[in-house]
Amino acid sequence: MPFSCQQRCLCPSCHQKRSLLLSERIAQNICQPAPHRQIVWTIPKRLRIFFRFDRRQLGGLARAAWETIVEVYRDVLRRDDVLPGAIAGIQTFGDLIHFHPHVHVIATEGAYRPDGTFICLPPTDTTRLLDVWQRKVFDLLLGAGKIDQELVEQMKGWPHSGFSVDNSVYLPACDTSGLQRLAEYMVRCPFSLARIVRVTESGSVVYRAQKGDCRRFPTPASNDLAGGASRNFQVFEALDFLAQLTQHIPDKGEHLVRYFGWYSYRHRGMRAKEASKGEVKIDRRLVDEARSAAQAKSSGTASSWAALVNRVFEVDPLECPHCGSKMKIISFIERGQRDVVEKILRGHQSGAMVGGLWEGPLRTLATARSPPASEDSDRDLAEPRELQLVLDPEFL
Repeated sequence: MPFSCQQRCLCPSCHQKRSLLLSERIAQNICQPAPHRQIVWTIPKRLRIFFRFDRRQLGGLARAAWETIVEVYRDVLRRDDVLPGAIAGIQTFGDLIHFHPHVHVIATEGAYRPDGTFICLPPTDTTRLLDVWQRKVFDLLLGAGKIDQELVEQMKGWPHSGFSVDNSVYLPACDTSGLQRLAEYMVRCPFSLARIVRVTESGSVVYRAQKGDCRRFPTPASNDLAGGASRNFQVFEALDFLAQLTQHIPDKGEHLVRYFGWYSYRHRGMRAKEASKGEVKIDRRLVDEARSAAQAKSSGTASSWAALVNRVFEVDPLECPHCGSKMKIISFIERGQRDVVEKILRGHQSGAMVGGLWEGPLRTLATARSPPASEDSDRDLAEPRELQLVLDPEFL
């Protein structure tokens, strides 16, 4: 079995499993059968440094996006009693893992009345969203004491403010697969091992962009502004690469996914409580046992380990490599059953497809002990020593 460090935003394997499970839950259990739209909210480079060194403000950034949606939706629909649903994913990374705080939001293309009736939103210009978004972000940083009113007036006078709102991705009602793909993209890992091209002889890391075509980094805000050099990769020194990577690790207890409005925990709990009224009292223990038995029989659920491996690596671990039929788990081998392991590897069982693989007694972990004494054991431990980086040509 593979080792799981359960680290988010750093280990691509563990974070991918987390993304798959969360995207399935969002698409199948949280989002209602209504049209949705992805809205991406970005801020100017001038303001990003305040979120880099104070990650507590990232939650306020998601809240500002939500308040913008509520204000604009209610203004367009001309109703103050409607409530949209939104799921906000906070991302702090750009295409070349530089610090780029922005918010991805999956929002309903409309709002719900108190009785649960959904009202679709008419076509809306992003100018309304952009104006309110800019005001909300300025109010957030002013309230936190990060900027002053002089800087706000100065940035308002810029021809290109640096704020942007993109709502070009639309999902029709009941598009569960589209919601799942969008949610998986929203909570993806900040970097990919497949995009690390190589490690040079000097220890530098060559990291390529997601797309193969070259474009300017940073991207110019308009055609009359100069951007960075056109490229599709970035070369980092070893320590710089680690610094760029670790700045995206969230603090302990920090939430990167927020639920608002109709999709908040409070409103979902209220709807579940209302739906449970008048139901017949049943034994929850029997229901849980039946559900566990049904899940054990089904191997195609997205939450099972085999389905997760199949979705990530496109390989079914339960498919027999010899005949292609479906395999099933018949027993578990525990740590102390060495005689069973030996019997399987020797091929003593009738009809065994493996045999002759026994190489002697199983090796055990050595007992921990202190390192042997050396001639320079009396050397001062604080004295620096030279380290040499040896690169394997296989991975160059």
